[in-house]
Amino acid sequence: MLETSTVVLPEFAAGAVNLASARLGAKGLFATDEFFAPLSRMLNDEPASFDPDLYDDNGKYMDGWESRRKRVAGHDWSVIRLAMPGRIFGFDVDTRFFTGNYPPYCLIEAAFVAEGDPTEATEWTEILPKSPLGPGAQHFFENADREKVWTHLRLHIYPDGGIARLRVYGAAYFDWSKVGEEQEVDLAYIFHGAKALAWSDAHFGHPDKMLGPGRGLNMGDGWETKRRRGPGHDWAIIRLGHPGLIKRVIVDTHFFKGNYPDTCELLGAYLPDAGDTFSEADIAASESWKPILERQKLEMDRKHEFSGPVIADVGPVTHVRFAMHPDGGVMRLRLYGIKA
Repeated sequence: MLETSTVVLPEFAAGAVNLASARLGAKGLFATDEFFAPLSRMLNDEPASFDPDLYDDNGKYMDGWESRRKRVAGHDWSVIRLAMPGRIFGFDVDTRFFTGNYPPYCLIEAAFVAEGDPTEATEWTEILPKSPLGPGAQHFFENADREKVWTHLRLHIYPDGGIARLRVYGAAYFDWSKVGEEQEVDLAYIFHGAKALAWSDAHFGHPDKMLGPGRGLNMGDGWETKRRRGPGHDWAIIRLGHPGLIKRVIVDTHFFKGNYPDTCELLGAYLPDAGDTFSEADIAASESWKPILERQKLEMDRKHEFSGPVIADVGPVTHVRFAMHPDGGVMRLRLYGIKA
């Protein structure tokens, strides 16, 4: 049984990225015990699942990290490398399907390691004090200090038990001071701080996936909407990692063959004071943003590059509206330009 969340996310999750996403590269480095279920499952991007009839050599198969019942003093803990350095806004410690085997408490520490992974000399800072957990539920905890940048977490559970998923909501940190004034950089890369804030549909894949690393692993690693049966078209509003002037656009339909969009277009706006959520009025207004790339024909399973005269000079932009006509899937969107 696959359980998708029906919980309304807290405000700190708006406009945030999951820094503990395995898809983006987060990794479990160490666990004191993972007898019943490995640490790596806790970082999976899909919601936790449960099969009442599935067992393995050590007992009931659980979709998360689960340690054995502790028969000695102490408690279990694990070390996680975040997908990217980032500022942390809050956590979702999810115990779904862990009902008689959840830990009653958790505590989270963080560290910044400039290169590599933590050692015995690494200094850890407590950012979530010992907090109560319950059975089969998502537990949201806000982080008071949003300015410090972290690379690793140490998750403590007391005394033992299982966590289905750990989500770490925050913002990717990228040192823009190291980017030269005329240096081309991908303004829409999720590791550079870009994020999708609103979209028409994400039935088969979230638009954030377009902003990820590489060319994609398979058709499920891009933004794909359901088949549109009425008028209109699909779109996504993306906050760039830094205000900039867009010079070159790549729209990659890799793996999308019978479901790629017919055409696409790109609009932009300079909205330095915009928040992390867009109202219906804001979304309607985005249809009148300045055209950066007029509608272009797309082909299946191809990297399309647009540059030169087809890219309009509209000045610096902070947000773009990428539209697919009428629907379909795009694997990657790259918006190369210079910072403003």
